[in-house]
Amino acid sequence: MLALPSGNQAEAAPAGINLEVKSAIMVEPTTGRILYKMNENEALPPASMTKMMTELLTLEAVKSGKISWDDKVKTSEYGHWMGRYGGSRVYLGLGEVRTVKELYEAMAIYSANDATVMLAEHISGTEENFAKLMNQKAAEIGMDNSYFVTSTGYPASGLKQFIPNAEGDNLMTAKDSAILAREIIMNHPEALEISSIPRKFFRGEDSPQKVRMDNWNFMLPSLVYGFEGVDGLKTGHTDAAKYCFTGTAERNGMRIITVVMGAETEAKRFAETKKLMTHGFNNYKMQTIATQGKEIEGFETVEVRKGKELEARAIPERNLVVPVRIDDEANYKPVVTTQEVIAPVKKGQSIGKIGVEYSGEDLQEYLRPTDQEQVMVQLVAKEEVEKGGMVRLFFRAIKSFVVGIFDSITGMF
Repeated sequence: MLALPSGNQAEAAPAGINLEVKSAIMVEPTTGRILYKMNENEALPPASMTKMMTELLTLEAVKSGKISWDDKVKTSEYGHWMGRYGGSRVYLGLGEVRTVKELYEAMAIYSANDATVMLAEHISGTEENFAKLMNQKAAEIGMDNSYFVTSTGYPASGLKQFIPNAEGDNLMTAKDSAILAREIIMNHPEALEISSIPRKFFRGEDSPQKVRMDNWNFMLPSLVYGFEGVDGLKTGHTDAAKYCFTGTAERNGMRIITVVMGAETEAKRFAETKKLMTHGFNNYKMQTIATQGKEIEGFETVEVRKGKELEARAIPERNLVVPVRIDDEANYKPVVTTQEVIAPVKKGQSIGKIGVEYSGEDLQEYLRPTDQEQVMVQLVAKEEVEKGGMVRLFFRAIKSFVVGIFDSITGMF
């Protein structure tokens, strides 16, 4: 189990952070632990941060084999309209053919709306069908306060003849944005290889129709607001959303995800993100609570019934690593729960679980209820334990019976 002080909530306003945004959150992705939050459940227009869901569904479709990076996609009337009028775009021509990989890069690096629409149509036939898939995926991964009607985040009311047959417009919370970003980073880390590209030319640098795609994430280390370790993930801007940014960075073995929504200017969204990231890296680190293959003091063995041996040596199946506040490390320790184990026992067989017991005062919370449970790791048998023979088990039972009687008699005096 994961034992935490009762009533804990994530830190809402740590010293030194005064964010000028509508909502924000900071999360450690391997555990889903929230390190900071502010109005994190307020549903707001996400603008092009919507495209993170299109990225996720594209990555999943490629991974499952439904589509391929090399698939050729022919630009539809809708894609071409977006290429003429749709904000950030790579000017797709009517009938122009581009690969899924080219379109994905244009979306992830340059936030190209025309490329995004074509990915949606390639996967689901129409953007309307794709929006249904977006909402299904949101429900599946615990994005409880989000709603999608377009693949791009482009204002639905501005789509002219392509206005979707749905009520309202895209909405997403800072918390849901973090859940979505975490899903991409943890299950599709290759996405960061593309989101970290500072610039690239669509159609190739030598093409007369080339489009220079400068990454809108100006916090990439080589760009104007460069911050060490930043390699993603997605910006967004519309008049309604103002300036938004879901960022991620890794330093010294620790990754964090930050979300800011509703900043007044482009520079402000990066300045507020910098505040969050600086606080995160200056005040937290990853700590190993239990080491793979190394016995835990006080929990070295687990009782085995009907075995040739009475106990099995027990070790963690993998490392148990959690984010901790610096100077608070001593308040974390492993706690083990075991299950009934009956021989024979195979080497590597699960015989219990390892969680974290925390006795300090640091406030803690997780993105989803299941995240706290998933922090736990399996306790497994270090070696096999054979089933005991009939004679051995018979005499062991006799011994236990006699000892029991003796203990009962002794207890009478």
